[in-house]
Amino acid sequence: MSCYPSVMRAIGGSEKIFEYVDRQPQVPPEGSLAPQKLEGHVQFKNVTFTYPTREDTPVLKGLSLELRPGQITALVGASGSGKSTCVSLLERFYLPQEGEILLDGKPLHSYKNQYLHDKISVVSQEPVLFARSVKENIKYGREDASDEEIYRAAGLANAHKFISDLPKGYDTDAGEKGGHVSGGQKQRIAIARALIRQPRILVLDDATSNLDTESEHLVHQALLKDSNPCSVLLIAHKLSTVEKANHIVVLEEGKVLEEGSHVELLEKGGTYADLVNKQNTGFQRKEGEELKD
Repeated sequence: MSCYPSVMRAIGGSEKIFEYVDRQPQVPPEGSLAPQKLEGHVQFKNVTFTYPTREDTPVLKGLSLELRPGQITALVGASGSGKSTCVSLLERFYLPQEGEILLDGKPLHSYKNQYLHDKISVVSQEPVLFARSVKENIKYGREDASDEEIYRAAGLANAHKFISDLPKGYDTDAGEKGGHVSGGQKQRIAIARALIRQPRILVLDDATSNLDTESEHLVHQALLKDSNPCSVLLIAHKLSTVEKANHIVVLEEGKVLEEGSHVELLEKGGTYADLVNKQNTGFQRKEGEELKD
């Protein structure tokens, strides 16, 4: 049997791999800082940013906000308001055209890229799990982690109990793309994987969308009660997710429209209060329709 087709496919695949290897990063790795201790205090100062493919449409316009260690800061806003762009800039996928981002008082670009990757953990709405045990999936966050550290991270993510109840506990196979666990369980495993790295900044990008309100609250409370709490940036479409945040920032067209606690923003009666009322009305209507069915 001829091996020619297989060889040609392999050559095609290798060309694609080398294409990615040879790509130059959009943000040059120019930083040199890698301090032993990092608090995780982040400041966006008058940041303006435009994507290279849409140079005539600024996504962020003089935006200023702050992430403090031991606090949960939530970003709220319509699609296209700039929430995901803030995360991309924090991860240094891009550089702002104007303003600056500071980490512990020093420019973000002055830190080593690998150092930032180690100190910033991001959990998305659809995390990737592998066809390995739950323990191995958590341990991908830090290969040298001990069992005790794995259990602790799972506890902070409100995952230890359900993992222990699985047929083989932590040795249970998560399945291809996490197919052997529910959506909410997958998200909590991913949060545990992020926490085991002991990040100084944790970004939860709609990462608890499949959890019930009580489970979300338990995760948030555990993060705040941690002995060495990090700065948490929370992005969510469910406003019930963000109401327990220490600080809520409402974005509109790349600008900070209003900010404060859940109670403060409700008392203002502005955009955030309108969003909460609309979402609550939508939930009540949906519940009424389900009762009729």
